[in-house]
Formats: sequence, structure tokens, C-alpha cells
Amino acid sequence: MTTNEDIIRIVIIEDDDTIRESYSYLLGSEPGFYVSGSYASYEQAREKIATDAPDVILLDVQLPGMRGVDAIPSLKKLLPDVHVVILTVYESEEIIFTALKNGAAGYLTKHTSAGKISEFIKEVMRGGGAMSAGIAKLVMQSFQKSSSSPLSKRETQILEAVAEGKSRSKIASQLFIDTETVRTHIKNIYHKLDVNSKDEAIRIARDRKYI
Repeated sequence: MTTNEDIIRIVIIEDDDTIRESYSYLLGSEPGFYVSGSYASYEQAREKIATDAPDVILLDVQLPGMRGVDAIPSLKKLLPDVHVVILTVYESEEIIFTALKNGAAGYLTKHTSAGKISEFIKEVMRGGGAMSAGIAKLVMQSFQKSSSSPLSKRETQILEAVAEGKSRSKIASQLFIDTETVRTHIKNIYHKLDVNSKDEAIRIARDRKYI
């Protein structure tokens, strides 16, 4: 029998109404879970979240107003014991590490099923971490890269995205920069690696474990 002490209280901060309502319904229907609040932005949540008393906050990265990753320290200040789990479509290495550095207990992508999300939440409540398989792979790869790479962190991110077949506009959108900045970074990558094509850059960077 589930007691009030066993119930995991969840707050969802997500600006897409359909996604927010879907997660609220699906997780609220799970035994042992209670969605105590849902908001479209950090600014909305800030006013009431303390009274919602969540154990876990599911937080989107890209929100109107303050970005989700930037709001984590403020949320942790309001609720020191809360577990913040990022739930987003973005798989940018920079955003992932910013979220974890700022105190996120996990990072999940939105294609994660509701059943898996509930399992991850339980794991977080037991003191573990929550990470989608693709995110965990990115984190592991970051530790395996050569420390002698001439590429900056941003250049490495962009070359990795190029190697994944992403367009310049897609890369710009994911990294919150414009396409001209992406073009400039790619030009600098070619210069540093002394190559003249995308395929050469990818081959050399992989051979030397820069990506």
C-alpha cells in the first residue's frame, strides 16, 4: 500500500502546452507519482514552486525568459533538496555539461518513453543518475578525447555535428548561434587541421581522437 511518504512529487517546467500536459497526465497516472505543478517558464514556476514541494523537477532546456539550464542554480536555491532532471530535444554537449555542472541530476531526451522516465525518476530518488543512452555515450566520449586537440570546445562541438551529417542551419539552431558563426568556425577548423574538405577534417579528427 502506498502512503503519502512514498509518493514522489513532480513539477514539470515545459513551454509546449501539449508536451507539458501529456507528461502531466502520463506521470500523474503512474502509481507512486503525483504532479504537484506544471509551468510554461521558470518565471511562472518561481512564484509557486516552493508550495508545490516537488521531489523532482522535469525541466526543459529552451524556455521563454530564463533558459532551463541557467535556471537550475536558482531552483536549487529555492529547493535545496530537489532533484532537477533535464527533459529536452537538445543533445548539445555544451548544454549537457552546463546542465550537469549547474546541478542537474540527469539529462533525458524527449523520445524517452513515459515508463522509462518514471524508472529514471525512481533511480534519481535512490541517489542515482538519469541519462538517456545517447547522452551517456556523449559524456563517455568527452572523456576519451585527446587532450592535445588544437580545436576549441566550440569547434569540437561543431565538427562532431558535421560528422553526424547535420546542416549548418541545424547546428546553428542547436548551439543557439547564427549560421555565419558556424561557417566561420568551420573555416577555422579547416585551417587548424590543414585540410580543405569536410571529409578530410572528419577523418583526421577521428584518427587523432579530437572527436
